[in-house]
Amino acid sequence: MVVPLYILNTLRLGYSIVSCTFSSTTKRSLVGGLKPSHISLQNHLLHRPITSKISANQHNFTVAYLINSCGLSPEGAILSSKYVELQSSQGADSVLALLSSHGLSETQISKLVRSRPTILVADPEKTLLPKLEFFSSVVVSREDLARILCFNPNLLSRSLENQIIPAYNFLRSLISEENVVAVLKRSSWIFLENRRKNVAPNIELLRELGIPQSCIALLLAHNTKVLIHKHERFAAAVEEVKAMGFDMKKSTFVMALRALCGESSKSIWNRSREIYKRSWGWSDDDVISAFRKNPQCMILSEEKIMQGMDFLVNKMGWPSRVIATYPVILCFSLEKRIIPRCSVVKVLLLKGLIDEDFSLAYVILPQEQHFLERFVIRYINRLPQLWDVYHGKLDVKDV
Repeated sequence: MVVPLYILNTLRLGYSIVSCTFSSTTKRSLVGGLKPSHISLQNHLLHRPITSKISANQHNFTVAYLINSCGLSPEGAILSSKYVELQSSQGADSVLALLSSHGLSETQISKLVRSRPTILVADPEKTLLPKLEFFSSVVVSREDLARILCFNPNLLSRSLENQIIPAYNFLRSLISEENVVAVLKRSSWIFLENRRKNVAPNIELLRELGIPQSCIALLLAHNTKVLIHKHERFAAAVEEVKAMGFDMKKSTFVMALRALCGESSKSIWNRSREIYKRSWGWSDDDVISAFRKNPQCMILSEEKIMQGMDFLVNKMGWPSRVIATYPVILCFSLEKRIIPRCSVVKVLLLKGLIDEDFSLAYVILPQEQHFLERFVIRYINRLPQLWDVYHGKLDVKDV
């Protein structure tokens, strides 16, 4: 009887021949139809049955462990098994226990192993524990640490002494510990970067230009990604922002850098400029003026720009170019701030309780309590429905 040979392609997934002996007749039956170039490979495989069996068993154990102990799907386990091979469960069990003891849930551990399967063969005491203890010591809660490691498991594979601690000390020399923690939560990849390559030169350029330390700290703490750009590109963006007339000693300079630094950011800026010009009649001067007042208005989504402008211009009747004077208004929530306030004002206008001689900023910009005192509390006795209008329970036309 001829013993069928497994398809050679399955060897790439870690499987191999499991039969330990073949009769000479079987060999001839298997090899006889092959070309000479294939015979040497076939003989090589047939003369290593024990090694193949051990390899297959190790692979099968790894896949089973990834499924049963780490919660991976069969497909995910097979894929991850290409990058790690377990000899036993002892070391991997210790790794999972350590991660669990530091607050990672089963789901988070599964996600971490799926993205970084080699963590299972790391030394839990010498390699992983010191890093976990360090991150826990920088005022990171267990919940935050779990989320950070799931998002960036590479933090556990880098040298604590040569990479992570120097990166922390560098950040701490520029910003408060609270902001370092914020960076770790929001942009943890900066702990993996070679700061001497781009981050440090970019910060030095800002210092040479006289940018206040407070603005540099703001950029580093809240827009960390900007500082990682190649120095040449970063310097070009700085020059472009300067040419637009931004005051380098104000935070808007930092916000403008965020909007212009990087290819994707610049393309979003150009897209927004065309929307304001083509759809709402702004001039180039209007665009630059709005950008100088509030850089955020140039990196909003197209949907947010169009919905905000449509409501303010077409439904409320404010001239389009007036909004360019107060571009920050477009950054507010349409549903939670703009529509409720404008609905109240529209009712008061329709009832003749207020005149139209007030600005858009007078309605949208004040804190909520100030708005309520000006437009709701003052008129609530004469128009009790204002509360329902403000909270969206009553339509303007039904008052």
